[in-house]
Amino acid sequence: MLCKDDPSRDGRAPATTDTADAPVFTNGQSQGKQLTQTHILLVEDDPEIRESLERFLRANGFITSIADSAEAAGDVLARSDIDLVLLDLMLPGEDGLSLCRRLRASSGPHIIMLTALSEPTDRVIGLELGADDYICKPFDSRELLARIRAVLRRPPLAEGQQRQTGADAVFRFSGFGFYPQRRYLRSPAGLRIPLTGAEADLLLAFCQNARRVLSRDELIGLTRGEGFAIATRSIDILVSRLRRKLAGDDPFADVIRTVRTDGYAFQPQVVVDE
Repeated sequence: MLCKDDPSRDGRAPATTDTADAPVFTNGQSQGKQLTQTHILLVEDDPEIRESLERFLRANGFITSIADSAEAAGDVLARSDIDLVLLDLMLPGEDGLSLCRRLRASSGPHIIMLTALSEPTDRVIGLELGADDYICKPFDSRELLARIRAVLRRPPLAEGQQRQTGADAVFRFSGFGFYPQRRYLRSPAGLRIPLTGAEADLLLAFCQNARRVLSRDELIGLTRGEGFAIATRSIDILVSRLRRKLAGDDPFADVIRTVRTDGYAFQPQVVVDE
């Protein structure tokens, strides 16, 4: 279960801790960083869970900061460059869903929700608000590590493909400009529309496969990696969010076409600016 065989320390964990001497964790990259340079903020009010997870993250090479409330998390985010937030939903004061909403309003880091809520509706709300993924308590630490790696990875392009298109490539379609590395859209009217990491990954997969029907399983493979255990319903939620952001001045324009029983097709012609 959660960080099993890892007894808690005596005393309360400090508000923030970093590590530079943790064991090297070499599998995968996060936007050009080695995972040993990745900074994770753990927001969890349960001291036992927080301390256990902090040790687990440090042992796997992550720079780790901790917070026991949304207010404390805000202080850490204000002074640190955070790559990913592990966010408990049931926090004292401002809850995790509210913090998730605030982070997404300014784009913000990747977010994985830690939830003990059993109702699918609660998880769907979190994904709708912009979380990249969720994991239900109690969980196996190996599963959490796999999900962290998948969210941090920028998987739709292989390394060779990334060099071919360029790190700063801009995808243009239907008057929109899409900046995948910066995770935002520029609307036909010139408005900047922030995207979550999951939304940017999905839109990148669509842009690279324009006018081709992609099944939900194919989209999961392109955005999360092959064999990643996630419900296909999560793809439907992400598509719904992208459609709202791509509606523009015409609420009836549907650039992402639903293909009955097969999946989705991105309809516009896409031009890539290097």
